Amino acid sequence: MSPPRSLPTGRLGRLTRLARVGARTGASLLMSGDGRGAARQAAEVLGSLRGLAAKVGQMASYVDGVVPEGHREAYETALRGLRAAAPTSSPEAIGGAVERELQAPIDQLFAEWEPEPVASASIGQVHRARLQDGRQVAVKVQHPGIERAVESDLKNASVLESMVGMLGPAALNSRQVYDEIAERLREELDYRLEAEHQRVFSDLHAGDRHIRIPAVIAERSTQRVLTTEFVEGLSFEQATEADAAMRAHYCETLWRFVYKGNLVAGLFNADPHPGNYVFGEDGTITFLDFGCVQPIGPARLVEARKLHRAAHRGEEQDFRRIAVGILETQGGNYEQAVADYVRHCFDPLFEAPFRITRDYVSEVVQGVYDMKQHAFGGDRSFTSLPEGMVFMNRLQFGFYSVLARLDAEADYRAVELKLFEEAGLN
Repeated sequence: MSPPRSLPTGRLGRLTRLARVGARTGASLLMSGDGRGAARQAAEVLGSLRGLAAKVGQMASYVDGVVPEGHREAYETALRGLRAAAPTSSPEAIGGAVERELQAPIDQLFAEWEPEPVASASIGQVHRARLQDGRQVAVKVQHPGIERAVESDLKNASVLESMVGMLGPAALNSRQVYDEIAERLREELDYRLEAEHQRVFSDLHAGDRHIRIPAVIAERSTQRVLTTEFVEGLSFEQATEADAAMRAHYCETLWRFVYKGNLVAGLFNADPHPGNYVFGEDGTITFLDFGCVQPIGPARLVEARKLHRAAHRGEEQDFRRIAVGILETQGGNYEQAVADYVRHCFDPLFEAPFRITRDYVSEVVQGVYDMKQHAFGGDRSFTSLPEGMVFMNRLQFGFYSVLARLDAEADYRAVELKLFEEAGLN
């Protein structure tokens, strides 16, 4: 775990540090053979900033196709630590925050409290504790000052542009896209909302013996403190070392979790971060972190189900018609590019069983950059992403990159067909 560091919260201070990363990174990448110096500098600064800046670094650490191929290994190595554990806040600062939020001394709130965090991320860090009734719990506490830091990042156009660039061909400075990102990020600062999301997903997957979601301890949770059952198991890196059959099972379980949320409940858990999964040797996966959840409106949900049914049946023309309808294109070359891109993203269903590889994910990410050229090149048929769609690209970026690292052939179509049957959606 990284040592405690003060959190810079002012807009100017954070912007200055980000600018320094950009300048040194660009120079280092040009002058060094592998970019290791630039990558270490990026991890150091993005980690100390936490907030939205750290999220950008975390995504770059595992999303294939974001960092140029020649420097991917160096960046992934340097940023892996940031993905697993961002720099922490001090025990004194965290202890004070817990006592203020829960309005009692820590030794009265918990029978045992471990001052050293077991995990740290962009918004908060997690401490292990034990309740008076003996239950082991995980207590997630926001980094003091993180609200101001996030607001500072939201006012820094360069930080937002980095996030937008990783999420897709957004709207090229569209206020709607920036507002959508800001809304989701501000929601992550309210642990009461996350607790409610966690309960909803727990109810949705109740009875599934392979999907587990920790119970929320309501009496020890507030807006800035979230207490849940403590879970132990294999890390993502350890899961990637399992045998092929188990890795395929993990892939199918992850797919079921994501698409049951999307297509049955109309809820997209929009943070497919490798650190949010705890794997069991018995094939179970425990899902953590429900802070960034994107609702899918009723009309779009109906169309999304039609899109997936068309893919299940291999109906190419219907699939393309539904896809461009969802994305509200207006004909021309851009519409054709969009249809081709979405079709490529659905290869795991059309061509099941399918092995999602890192090269495949890189192709998908490159496809987004290629579509941007329609806007930069003055293609009048270019259209911005419709409202509510910007975070959905994290399926193809983040989620697919997770599956690629598990590197197994899986029958994703069979998983969805079973989901549809169980939900009565066929």
